[in-house]
Amino acid sequence: VRCACVLRHPPGTASAYDMNLSNHWMIFFLPWSLSRSCCECLVHTCRRKKELKVRTVWLGHPEKCEEKYPKNAIKNQKYNIVTFVPGVLYQQFKFFLNLYFLVVACSQFVPSLKIGYLYTYWAPLGFVLAVTMVREAVDEVRRCRRDKEMNSQLYSKLTSRWINQRIPADMIFLRTSEKTGSCFIRTDQLDGETDWKLRITVACTQRLPALGDLFSVSAYVYAQKPQLDIHSFEGNFTREDCDPPIHESLSIENTLWASTVVASGTVIGVVIYTGKEMRSVLNTSQSKNKVGLLDLELNRLTKALFLAQVVLSVVMVALQGFLGPWFRNLFRFVVLFSYIIPISLRVNLDMGKSAYGWMIMKDENIPGTVVRTSTIPEELGRLVYLLTDKTGTLTQNEMVFKRLHLGTVSYGMDTMDEIQSHIIQSYAQVQFLPPPAPKVRKSVSSRIHKAVKAIALCHNVTPVYESRVNGASAEPESTEADQDFSDDNRTYQASSPDDVALVRWTESVGLTLVNRDLTSLQLKTPAGHILTYYILQIFPFTSESKRMGIIVREEATGDITFYMKGADVAMASIVQYNDWLEEECGNMAREGLRTLVVAKKALTEEQYQDFESRYNQAKLSVHDRALKVAAVVESLEREMELLCLTGVEDQLQADVRPTLELLRNAGIKIWMLTGDKLETATCIAKSSHLVSRNQDIHVFKPVSNRGEAHLELNAFRRKHDCALVISGDSLEVCLRYYEHEFVELACQCPAVVCCRCSPTQKAQIVRLLQQHTDNRTCAIGDGGNDVSMIQAADCGIGIEGKEGKQASLAADFSITQFKHIGRLLMVHGHNSYKRSAALGQFVMHRGMIISTMQAVFSSIFYFASVPLYQGFLMVGYATIYTMFPVFSLVLDQDVKPEMALLYPELYKDLTKGRSLSFKTFLIWVLISVYQGGILMYGALVLFDQEFVHVVAISFTALILTELLMVALTVRTWHWLMVVAELISLGCYLASLAFLNEYFDLSFITTWVFLWKVCVITLVSCLPLYIIKYLKRKFSPPSYSKLSS
Repeated sequence: VRCACVLRHPPGTASAYDMNLSNHWMIFFLPWSLSRSCCECLVHTCRRKKELKVRTVWLGHPEKCEEKYPKNAIKNQKYNIVTFVPGVLYQQFKFFLNLYFLVVACSQFVPSLKIGYLYTYWAPLGFVLAVTMVREAVDEVRRCRRDKEMNSQLYSKLTSRWINQRIPADMIFLRTSEKTGSCFIRTDQLDGETDWKLRITVACTQRLPALGDLFSVSAYVYAQKPQLDIHSFEGNFTREDCDPPIHESLSIENTLWASTVVASGTVIGVVIYTGKEMRSVLNTSQSKNKVGLLDLELNRLTKALFLAQVVLSVVMVALQGFLGPWFRNLFRFVVLFSYIIPISLRVNLDMGKSAYGWMIMKDENIPGTVVRTSTIPEELGRLVYLLTDKTGTLTQNEMVFKRLHLGTVSYGMDTMDEIQSHIIQSYAQVQFLPPPAPKVRKSVSSRIHKAVKAIALCHNVTPVYESRVNGASAEPESTEADQDFSDDNRTYQASSPDDVALVRWTESVGLTLVNRDLTSLQLKTPAGHILTYYILQIFPFTSESKRMGIIVREEATGDITFYMKGADVAMASIVQYNDWLEEECGNMAREGLRTLVVAKKALTEEQYQDFESRYNQAKLSVHDRALKVAAVVESLEREMELLCLTGVEDQLQADVRPTLELLRNAGIKIWMLTGDKLETATCIAKSSHLVSRNQDIHVFKPVSNRGEAHLELNAFRRKHDCALVISGDSLEVCLRYYEHEFVELACQCPAVVCCRCSPTQKAQIVRLLQQHTDNRTCAIGDGGNDVSMIQAADCGIGIEGKEGKQASLAADFSITQFKHIGRLLMVHGHNSYKRSAALGQFVMHRGMIISTMQAVFSSIFYFASVPLYQGFLMVGYATIYTMFPVFSLVLDQDVKPEMALLYPELYKDLTKGRSLSFKTFLIWVLISVYQGGILMYGALVLFDQEFVHVVAISFTALILTELLMVALTVRTWHWLMVVAELISLGCYLASLAFLNEYFDLSFITTWVFLWKVCVITLVSCLPLYIIKYLKRKFSPPSYSKLSS
C-alpha cells in the first residue's frame, strides 16, 4: 500500500546516531522496494501518463487515503540489467561510422564475402565497444549507488548536528524544536541560492503540548496538485475535532521541499508529494546531448569517404567487365576498401577530448575550472556569440550602499557621517538633547530618522549568531536575555543581497537589527537601547509585484505602520504625488546603482482589523487565491508617504573590462541578458566597456503592437555601428511579428543589451541565434535563472558565484571568475580545435593511404579482390605501429599561450572553420593518393622474384612514411612526441622477428631491402617537405609570422 503513514521508531533498530531517539515520532513516506518485475516495467512503460491531482492527506489515518501516489524513490539510472547492453549498443550504432563497421564485420561470416581473418575486423570494433561499455557501466554503477543510498533512507532526524542531511520528500512543516516556531533551510540544490530561507510551522500543530498529540488530533492537509513553480504553494490545514473547526491557509512559507537542507533546529512534517511528483523532480529536465560542430563536419567527411569507397568499388567491378557474380565482387571490394573509413577515428578523437579536458583543469592560470562535458572542448574555439548574465557574472553580486536621496537632499559615501549624527540626535535621551535647531534642520533630521527607521524595519533579513546556531539543540531553554547580541558574532541572512546591504548600512549609521523571529524584531539605538516592533503581517517580494511590505506595531507607542519598498516602476503609482522620484531614479541608474523606493503609511487599529479579516479570508480561498490576496493588499497600497530613494552598487568582477575587450577583438559578439532595469543595464554595459566609448547606443523604445514595432525597427535600421538596448517586453512584441527582421538587424550590432529578461526569454534568444545564423553560441551565467540559457547554448559556461552552484553544475564548463573565459577560449579553445582538426584528418589519411595501395595492387593483379595485407599487419598498422605518434598530435600547438592572448585576432580564423574543410580534406586525399601510389608502384618495380618481398618493402616504407608525416604535421615539438616516434619505430623493428608468416627474415636483413625501402620512403615524403618549406617561405600562415 502506498500511503502517508505514522510509525514509531522500533527499539533496537536505530542507526548509531539515532539510538537516543527511539521515542521520537516522524511522519514519513514508506518507499516501495527498488526492484520491479519485468511485467511491471512493461506496464509502466506502456500506460499513459498519470494525471496530477489535488490531494487530501490525513494525519495518522493512512486508511482514509483513497488515491495511490508514486513511490518515494529517486531513479537517475539510464538503464537496468535488461536494457543496459541493448541501450548502449543503440547509442553507439546510431552513428554512421560504427554502424558501417558493424555491417562490414558481420559480412565476414559469409564465406563468399570473407576477405581476411575475422579478428582484423572484429577486434577494433570490439575494442571501441568495450571501452564505451566500461565507461557507461562505471557511470551507471555510480548512479545506482547514489540512488540506493538516497532511497534506503527510510527516515531521518534532521537537526543541526546532521547539517548535510537533505529532506527526502516534499512536506508541510508541522512542528519544530525552535521556540520561535520557525527554522531556516538552504535551497542551493533547488534554485541555486545559498542564502538561508525562513520557514514557518503550522500554528495549530506547533501549539500542541506534546509531540504525541500530533497523532491524536483529527486533522488533514488539503494540497494543490503538483506543479513546477518552486516559489509558490496553495493549500489549507484543517483540524476537525474542535469547535469551531480550525482552518489555516498554507503557503510557500509552510513547505519543506525535497533536496533542501535544514540549517537550524529539528523539523517534523507530513509528506504531500513523493517521487516524480516532487518539485525538484518536476523541475529536472534532461539537458540535450550536445554534439560539437567539428564532430558534425567529420561525420559529413566520413559519408563522403563512404561514397568514394562505393564509387571505387564500382569502378573496379566495371573494369572487370561485370563478369561472373559481379554483385558479390562489388561487396568484396567494398569490404576490401573499408579501411578508407578508419574505425580508430572516433577512439582517437574521444581520447583527445579527454586529454584537452585534463589540460584545462590542470591549467594553473585558471584554477578551479571544471570540465563537465568532455565531448565539446573544440566548441570553445568556434564561438561567434557570447550571451552573458549581468548580476554575479559581469558584476560581483556584492552590494554596497552608495546613495540616500530624500527628495531635496542627497547623501553619498562622503556624507554618511551627517546621517549618523542625525540618528544619534534623534535617539538621544531628553536630557541630552542639543539646543533647538532651525526648523529646516529639524525637518531634515526628522526625515532622515523616518527613512533610516523604515529601511531598518522593511526587509526579510534575520541576524544569526554563531553561539545561538551551534547551541540550538544544546540549550533549548535559553532566553533572549541570555543571547549574545554583540557585533562580533552576528551575521545577516536573507534571500536578497540588496536587503543585507541596506541593513548593514543602517547598522553603520547607528540603528542595528539585533534580533528577529516570526512575531517581532528588535533594533538597537546608538545609545544601546533595544526597541521592539511586533510583526503583524509581511508581504514577501515577488517578481510580479516587484515590491515587499511589512506591517509592524511599535511596542512603546502601539502605533501601527505599513512600510513598503520596491522598484520605481511598481512604487510610482503607489506613493503620493511628487516631482523628483522619476528623475532621481534615472540619475542613479545612470551611475550604475540599483534603486529601491521606500514608503510608509500609518494605520489606525480599526483600519488594520478590517484589513486583517479580509486578508485572512482571502488566504483561505482555494481558487484564485493569489489574485484575491493581491487585491486585498492593494487596498492598502494607496497614497503612501514617500520617504526616500536608496542606491546600492553592484561592483564589477575583477578584470571584466580587459576580458570583454579581448573577446571583442577576437571577433566575438557579446550580448548581455539581464533581468535588471534598462538604465542600470545600460550603465553597466558602459562601465564594463561592453559598449566602447566611441559607439552610439540605440535604446529601443517600448512597443506594444505590430505598428509600433514596425516603426521602431525602421528607425533602428537607419542606424549604423551602434549598440542596441531593448527591454524584454519590446523584444517579445518584435519576435511575435518581425522575428527574422529583428534578428537580422540585431546580429549586425557590435553589442546587444536585453534588459528585464525572464529565464525563458534568455533561452529563446539563444535558440533564435542558432536558427538564424548557424553560428556557435556560448552562454555564461552564475544563477539558477541562467540554467535554461546555459543548457540551450552550444557551449554553456557556469560561474560558481554567490547565487550558488546550480548554473555551474548545469554547465559544460565551470569557472570561478569571469576573467578566466579569456584564456579558456583564446588558448584552450584555439588549441583544442586546431589539434582535433589535425588529428581527425591525419587518421583519415592513414586509412586512405592504405586503401590507395590496395586499389593499385588490385588493379595490377587483374582487379582481383584479394587483400594486400592480412591478419596482424592490418591490426598493428592502426594500433602499436602508428597509434602513439598520431595521438601525440594532441600536444601540438601553432602559437604559444602568451601569443594567443596578445593577438586575439587569431581567434577570428578559427570561426571560419578553415582548419577542417572540404579544401583541406581534398589536400589530404591528394597526399594519400600520391603516397599510396608511390609506395605500391615503387615496391612492385623494385621487388625481386617473390610476392612476399613486395609486402615487406611496401609495408615497411608505409610505416616510415606515416612516422615522417607526423613529423611534417607537427608545428611545435614536445618531448613526448619524440618518445612516441621512437617507441613506435622500436615496436615495429622488434616485431619483425616474429612476423615469419608475412616477411622473409633472410631478405629484410639485407642491404638491398634497406636501400629500396629508403628510396621509396624518400620519394613519397621529400616532395611534401619541399612544398611545406616553400609555402612557409612565400605564403606563411598568420601564426608562423607571429612565431618568427
